[in-house]
Amino acid sequence: MNLIMLFSWLVAFVHFTPLVSAVKLIRSDSLNPCQDNSNFTASLFNVLLTPENNTLHVDVVGVSSISGMITADVELLAYGYSALKDTFDPCELKGFDLKGLCPMQTGPIDSEFNFQELSPEFFDQVPAFIYGIPDIDLKIRIHINSSDTGESIACLEAQLSNGKTVYQKAVGWIVAIIAGLALVSSAVTSGLGHSNTAAHVAANALSLFGFFQSQAMIGMTSVTLPPIVQSWTQNFQWSMGIIRVGFLQTICTWYQRATGGKPSTILSTLSTTSVQVQKRSMEFLDDKLGGLPSQLVKRTNADSTVGETVKRTVVRGIERVGFRARIESTNIFMTGFIFFVFFVVVVMALVALFKAYCEIASKKGWIEGNKFQDFRHGWKIVMRGILFRLVLIGYPQMCILCLWELTRQDSPAEVVLAVFMFVAMSATLGFAAFTVIRLAKRSVELHKNPAYILYSDPSALNKWGFLYVQYRATAYYCVIPVLIYILVKGMFIGLAQPASLVQAIALLIIELAVLIAVSVLRPWMDKKTNIFNISIAAVSFFNVILLLFFTQVFGLPGLVTGIMGVIFFVVNVVFALVLLILVLISSVYAIVSKNPDNRYQPMRDDRGSFIKSQTQLTTELDALGATARGETKSLEDTSSLSGHSQGFRADSPANNMTRQQPHSPLDPSVPLFPADGQSRGAPPPTYNRLQNSSPVPRNFNTSPFPRAGSANSNPAQYRMQNNASPWQRGAGYE
Repeated sequence: MNLIMLFSWLVAFVHFTPLVSAVKLIRSDSLNPCQDNSNFTASLFNVLLTPENNTLHVDVVGVSSISGMITADVELLAYGYSALKDTFDPCELKGFDLKGLCPMQTGPIDSEFNFQELSPEFFDQVPAFIYGIPDIDLKIRIHINSSDTGESIACLEAQLSNGKTVYQKAVGWIVAIIAGLALVSSAVTSGLGHSNTAAHVAANALSLFGFFQSQAMIGMTSVTLPPIVQSWTQNFQWSMGIIRVGFLQTICTWYQRATGGKPSTILSTLSTTSVQVQKRSMEFLDDKLGGLPSQLVKRTNADSTVGETVKRTVVRGIERVGFRARIESTNIFMTGFIFFVFFVVVVMALVALFKAYCEIASKKGWIEGNKFQDFRHGWKIVMRGILFRLVLIGYPQMCILCLWELTRQDSPAEVVLAVFMFVAMSATLGFAAFTVIRLAKRSVELHKNPAYILYSDPSALNKWGFLYVQYRATAYYCVIPVLIYILVKGMFIGLAQPASLVQAIALLIIELAVLIAVSVLRPWMDKKTNIFNISIAAVSFFNVILLLFFTQVFGLPGLVTGIMGVIFFVVNVVFALVLLILVLISSVYAIVSKNPDNRYQPMRDDRGSFIKSQTQLTTELDALGATARGETKSLEDTSSLSGHSQGFRADSPANNMTRQQPHSPLDPSVPLFPADGQSRGAPPPTYNRLQNSSPVPRNFNTSPFPRAGSANSNPAQYRMQNNASPWQRGAGYE
């Protein structure tokens, strides 16, 4: 427990450890006009203020249409609150060479100013809290006025930063490792036969991963978010496949050009393009900071051409996410697509390697012969189930990116890929949901309980269980609303990027409906899992409420919006930390405990009595019980998609045997289970139960011994027709 507490503190403070040692500074690297017909535009604007060595560095490249004497009104805004306001005349500043500003001259401007040994009074005017708050919402606004008329002839606004941020790559790595550990532990415990523990850990892990994706989706909306919200949500963009790898960006750009597309060049032309939501590097700062300790790197910007046309680009939503990750907007879709495919291939390869290891370890005696026996016998079905799970995990990511790509059309080939992936994944999950509904209804018709077929057939459980094991058996229908929820949410985020208000209102309605539904229905398997997921739904609804306020539809002051951004960060970081601790504890306990099922109560839907693997049938009584319960039939394969039952005619010997179940069909002198050659020749099972006019068959035998000449007089034949092996059924065995 001490180790877990230490890890929790590490997660809590990992955001802030680099912030404490960072240099005390204020910087800006983008300048944007804040009034119409502004007579000054800038293509490059870098400002660095460092109070520790009393220096101010300004590097500006732009075009001016102003001539004559000017004055400047400077205002520093923190969360919309005016923290500093002053007026100065560049001609009255003694000791500073402000070339081109006194007087102001028309034409191109390419100036670099270095102010050394500024007086401490200059820095005392800046409030101390500005240097310490990460991702502070800080702006400087400059109104340039004509000295002759006093009229404002230009307005410039720059977003400032103190170099501290909650966007840390370590956060993404830690949460990804914990989510992966939970999924692996659920798979291992399932292979060891602890189905109850595996279901709980897997349900919590998938819910945790879904929460991470919902955080990333907030950052993908086109709403203008406070800086701290942008940075926090950026920590989870890995869950949507937004991960920058240098050579991968080169491949994406090459593929786009080769297929008739035109790559964007925002990141490569920052010296001529003013980006409002910028993530310019702090490369130029090293030369200006002297010997101060820092985590900054040197700039390699290309020289800009004086007098060139200045372009201004505003990035929002998905483009903003890609820009902050240093991914060109035209490479975002291909980056997410490649990482999803790569993730699926890697997981499938690891499962195959684990199968090979189990076989080798069993032969070498490294593990007991019955360890992971169900997985070793039915590993192909397990791999199909894992593949379906991966499709479900990646569906929110690909749904958003594919639909967004249809609006961008980066290249014809990428559009085809987007359509194919979206249709294929939607059809796959739709088919899986339809199969689950069909099996559950079949189980209700035959056994008055949906859990019977859903959990008693290992083939169905391993292949389709990813859609329903986290819910109680009677809530199997929840697979449909979940897929609709993902699809509708992805459509609004991917297709409504130009309309931020529409996105915010739609997400508010969607999350409210989800919160009400899960609070009323409580469809998950037990009370703890319901609390876990309802809490996630409540926090998600709280987030979209704040998202609506961020749209400025209510005209709130900037200070209120900034405070809401801080509240968003605090609530989500605390909630994410709690979820991570809970999932980490359950995952570790599932692996290290000898009997982790003791931690969880049996499910009320009685699924545990139906989950019976072949390795657990160790006695003749177990085998007879399995036969009586009907586990000798492949419950998934007995009803085809067309709805026709694979039964026999009423006068067939198999149906006669169905109506004449003997008390004991086994001869103690004959081995309990037939050889493989016998079982493979058995006729296919059937669900048909033909009604007899009499409640007692005419040839019913009350004797415990089989009647001579009857169909049951040959025990080997009976066992051959009623093979109880759950793995020797379905395609290839029938």
